[in-house]
Amino acid sequence: MKLTFATPSQWRERSGGLLFALLFNGLLLLALLTLAPRPVVQLPDFRNPVTFEMAPVPKAEKARSKAEKSEKKRQEKSAQQQAQPVVRPPRPVVKPTEQQPSPLPFLVLDTQQMASADIGKMPTKDAADGASGQGNSAAVAGPGEGPGGVQLFEAEWYRRPSHAELASYLPADAPPNGWGLVACKTIDHYHVENCQTLGESPMGSGFARAVRLAAWQFLVLPPRVDGKVMIGSWVRIRIDYRRTVVGADQSGR
Repeated sequence: MKLTFATPSQWRERSGGLLFALLFNGLLLLALLTLAPRPVVQLPDFRNPVTFEMAPVPKAEKARSKAEKSEKKRQEKSAQQQAQPVVRPPRPVVKPTEQQPSPLPFLVLDTQQMASADIGKMPTKDAADGASGQGNSAAVAGPGEGPGGVQLFEAEWYRRPSHAELASYLPADAPPNGWGLVACKTIDHYHVENCQTLGESPMGSGFARAVRLAAWQFLVLPPRVDGKVMIGSWVRIRIDYRRTVVGADQSGR
């Protein structure tokens, strides 16, 4: 085997290429190191952790809070009930055919009638007996005279109606004298309802209709049987009308 050695010119050429390769690789490595992202160094957190606990609410406080809420709701409900206005029953509306022409007839009263029409007086002995539930009704009409065959009791006044309360329902062409008879059902607070015509004199005078229309103002003692107040039973109410020369006079029986 024959060995050959490079000449000095060849060594210079090879060393130049080698030097160029090393220089190129060094530049490439420098570029890679420059462009590479810097590592993020996270420093340790030397702060102490914060902890807390939710303490349960004592049962006594829960019960007291619940009681306060219930009391507040009760007071609000009571205030709302007190604030509500008292609704009074509307006064019956009289149709145009039932209204009286103005002015109304002048009413003349004697001493006895004035005393019976005085609404400021205390109830009579019959009113006191009715309020206490003692005694029996003064008179009883025969059975079967009322609506549907119910028994009728003679009405006892708790307060007699005033003449002004009766006169506004009289027909314009009413005769000078007569009477109207109705049957009414007793309800609480001495009032009556569901009044129905039983009779009148003279016939066609309109007196019974006038009594029926004015009955919403009547205050009648409910009948009593063996000392027991019979609210819901039916009573017979008769109003007599008399007209004098000067004006008209009506009395309740």
